Amino acid sequence: MVTKYDIFELVYKNRAPMKPVEVVREFNKSDEDYHAVHKQLRELVAMGLLRKTKYGFELEVSKKAEILYGIIQHCLKNNVSYNYLLDKNFAEFLSKALQKKEITPNDVDVHPRTFKKYIEILNRFGLVLVISRKPLRVKIFYNILLNNLLVYFRYKHKVITDSSHFYDKEIERELNIFKRLKRKEVVLYRKVVKEFEISFIYHSLSLEGNPITLSETFKILQDKIIPGNLKSLDVDEVKNYQDAILQMLQDSEQKKVLNIASVLNYQGIAMKHVPKIAGKIRTEEVYIKGNPNFKITKAENIKKELDVLFEEYDKFIKREKLSLKEILNFAVYFHNEFQHIHPFIDGNSRTTRLITFHLLQSRDIPIFDIPFGLLDEYMGYTKGSKKRKDEKLFQTLQKVILWNLKKINERLS
Repeated sequence: MVTKYDIFELVYKNRAPMKPVEVVREFNKSDEDYHAVHKQLRELVAMGLLRKTKYGFELEVSKKAEILYGIIQHCLKNNVSYNYLLDKNFAEFLSKALQKKEITPNDVDVHPRTFKKYIEILNRFGLVLVISRKPLRVKIFYNILLNNLLVYFRYKHKVITDSSHFYDKEIERELNIFKRLKRKEVVLYRKVVKEFEISFIYHSLSLEGNPITLSETFKILQDKIIPGNLKSLDVDEVKNYQDAILQMLQDSEQKKVLNIASVLNYQGIAMKHVPKIAGKIRTEEVYIKGNPNFKITKAENIKKELDVLFEEYDKFIKREKLSLKEILNFAVYFHNEFQHIHPFIDGNSRTTRLITFHLLQSRDIPIFDIPFGLLDEYMGYTKGSKKRKDEKLFQTLQKVILWNLKKINERLS
């Protein structure tokens, strides 16, 4: 069924007046659908999003229309069904729920069944962490998409993103379940990892500006189909990163330790499409685009600082009995220190994520993706931050780990 938001997106992109019959044809609908489409066009006019002229229906240029189109495009790129989110009651629920660190059905004024429906929508698209099912307790992730949704529906919102809670008990519990299920469902586990891997490739490269969408990434890597509208360099970037991740997964499963040579190899594989810089330490100064305040090691000091970092890593891997907190603290330090050193001309952040995943997986902590809802938070506490925020990244990383475990265990159960 074609919705009013589907029609709005079509008219917005068309940038010229459209008659109802043209809209019907664009959606490959029959003449019987004409009246329903015409009614939705009139509704969009009443909402102030379109206007009717003698030539047909066209965009009413406004901030409201711009925000709505941005929401729709953000959803399309990330395989999120915008028709689920674009609901005033849902937005009202979010405005209340985001004012709390965690919520249960008793914390918001909605029917328990409605609460469950809303959480399932958010969970489907990686926008919530379901901490427990019985009783249902969740942590909603706050990102730019949900922010714009609240702005669109004109809900003022005070959002609580900070949390000092350590989910160690929940993570330990899910780790025990994971170990049991992995032994039992080996074939299914491989399939699940493959799906997570493709999703991570999309999420990781989208943070670096690659324009390929999530659905296109699955077509390229899973279906082996390359959409004709894509640039070859963007496609090569996706394929090369998959090769680097596959090498990392193989190495971490075999408990191979990281060293400078292996990291150079990962970056070299990931950046094969730029052979001049692939696998090579930089000899010139670089900066973070959009964040000149991010401190980066001078080229002359890279080798020295990498040596120090991997000396610390060697000490870490020799320690057998480490608590979960100690492992996560080192993973955060390792991530932020490597990103600070920034040893390459390009490909630093994608390599940082890859080797941090290696570190955790070699400690039997499965982490294969960063959920869509936490991407903005992750960026804000890493290369999007003006100063180093290890404590903040610790909070984000534990949510990423628990989300991964929950999702994997759901699929394996």
